[in-house]
Amino acid sequence: MSHLPVQVLSPLDGRYKTAVSDLGEFLSEAGLNRARMRVEVEWLITLTDRSLFGSAPLAAEQQRALRALVTDFGQAEIDELAELEATTRHDVKAVEYLVRRRLTTLGLDHISELTHFAATSEDINNLSYALTVRDAVQTVWLPKLRLVIEALRSSALEFRADAMLARTHGQPATPTTMGKELAVFVYRLERVAAQIDAGEYLGKFSGATGTFAAHVAADPAVDWPAVSRGFVEGLGLGWNPLTTQIESHDWQAELYSRAAHANRILHNLATDIWTYISIGYFRQIPQAGATGSSTMPHKINPIRFENAEANLELSCAILDSLSATLVTSRLQRDLTDSTTQRNIGVGFGHSLLALDNLLRGMGEIDIDRVQLASDLDSNWEILGEAIQTVIRAEVSAGRSSIEDPYALLKELTRGKRITSTDLAAFVSALDIGNEAKARLLALTPGTYVGLADPLVDYLP
Repeated sequence: MSHLPVQVLSPLDGRYKTAVSDLGEFLSEAGLNRARMRVEVEWLITLTDRSLFGSAPLAAEQQRALRALVTDFGQAEIDELAELEATTRHDVKAVEYLVRRRLTTLGLDHISELTHFAATSEDINNLSYALTVRDAVQTVWLPKLRLVIEALRSSALEFRADAMLARTHGQPATPTTMGKELAVFVYRLERVAAQIDAGEYLGKFSGATGTFAAHVAADPAVDWPAVSRGFVEGLGLGWNPLTTQIESHDWQAELYSRAAHANRILHNLATDIWTYISIGYFRQIPQAGATGSSTMPHKINPIRFENAEANLELSCAILDSLSATLVTSRLQRDLTDSTTQRNIGVGFGHSLLALDNLLRGMGEIDIDRVQLASDLDSNWEILGEAIQTVIRAEVSAGRSSIEDPYALLKELTRGKRITSTDLAAFVSALDIGNEAKARLLALTPGTYVGLADPLVDYLP
């Protein structure tokens, strides 16, 4: 929607532009101005539909022509707004003047004084931000998040039975399956995605201090709150009746906090997969022509997951700042939100770039079942948990008189490597029932996964 300067400060508009450009359709200066045009046009139609202040409802063709100012918004309008703002030094006033110019072109001069009628700039801006953020989240960011979730779901189902050594505190622990561990991330992300999808996008249209003062001065007989509500809801937004000059931004704080929460879950995913690659549970699929290291030709670096980590951290820094600062405005208005909201696209841009890297990274790895099995077979001591638990059950049932089973297994296994032969000899000598003994003798690190496989069926 705008020309890309040669010197760009943000890598989102340079190196990574292709991955995040869809957000620019909404969360850019051009996208914001197009939304402002929409709000101004729809307010004109709202006023004329009610025949207010000597106006009359516009013909269907006139309404279509007005709305085409929004759908046809492009480079000519961007350039003209820049020219107008150079004089007005006010972005919303520039949009108002552009609308007035277009009314003249369309032969609608008779309603030009209804342009921006009784509106403060924030009436236009809060609705425009709500529209652009909603559309960016719902049509670009959230669908990309769902693609990542579905890629994880596919891997969780594919690897649901692939036993692997767990590593609580980084140490060998009770085995799980790769599918179940990935399913945990799917469950977490689905929950946050549903919260984001159900979030509110609120708007106000009530004048300079939220009192409808100018509206009432112009015509005290009109039910202005009802008109405002119909107008805001007609844009597909929720109506906020109680505000200062600004809409209070609480919905934005909620959204950005939830998006940051999703980022942090994704960051956890990226670090876990990086670690699984590091210990050989996943192997990376070589990409034709790619270079891992400028000096070590054997390397395939997990750059997708490292890139995702960094971008998620940047995104969280911005979204956290937005959610923390936007909920405060001095008395009835200050302009701090005007500056911070211009970075909404940057916050979601870094997150979108991370999602793109995670999606691509998931497609460039495969499970290494040989390594999984080797790691399990090297850690038979992890069955100590199973053995001491079975002994305790046997003691409770009166089939064993062993005292302190936990201490017994601690002495056998803590800080030691135990072979399958060692463990079989130990179990064979235990004073427990034959059925329990048979179960333990049949147990291996690879089969000690409990219900990990069927737990994947709990995926939403």
